[in-house]
Amino acid sequence: MRQVFADTAYWLALTNPFDQYHDKATRASASLEGKRIVTSDAVLTEYLNALADKGSPVRLAAVRSVESILHNPGVTVVAQTRKLFLKGFALYKARADKGYSLTDCVSMTIMRQRRINQALTSDHHFEQEGFAALMR
Repeated sequence: MRQVFADTAYWLALTNPFDQYHDKATRASASLEGKRIVTSDAVLTEYLNALADKGSPVRLAAVRSVESILHNPGVTVVAQTRKLFLKGFALYKARADKGYSLTDCVSMTIMRQRRINQALTSDHHFEQEGFAALMR
């Protein structure tokens, strides 16, 4: 089964109908038949952090979203381990000229390990590393 990586930008865009990438995220979702979505604890942490101070209704919606992701049999959530953190951190150190977040680096590490070349994201950093950003 083919895999696609879901970045924080994807989850945020799906959650917020007013997000500038909402329509692209929705269209990308519709084209996922036959593909497994891979995301990570780091991405879900970043997602929850982004919505933490948006008020109780948004925060509760974020909790429900993450619970749904965690229980979705079509989604694999890669656990954050020390080894994965260190590999992502090594990429972060190696790309001092880029604006990659540590979460981006962990995500790119997962994508390379799993031979995933497509990301559900609008983040151009993934393109800089040679991946296809499906929401651009």
